[in-house]
Amino acid sequence: MTILYDYDPDTDTGAVPSPCIGICKMDDAAGWCSGCFRTIDEIIRWSKADDGYKRVVWRDVKHRLFDHAEHKE
Repeated sequence: MTILYDYDPDTDTGAVPSPCIGICKMDDAAGWCSGCFRTIDEIIRWSKADDGYKRVVWRDVKHRLFDHAEHKE
């Protein structure tokens, strides 16, 4: 799988990994990257953000990812 499926922001401890998977293309209709499911503001803030903020972003990423997957079926 990928980090998008494997990482759990609610149970994993330690440094929070980036959700980037190297597919960097903004989806204008959705408002986030089609690879990592982060908004441009989340991507910009990521490098200077603390782990608490990153976990919040990860929760949003997970919701977007699974909501997107449900709509594709």
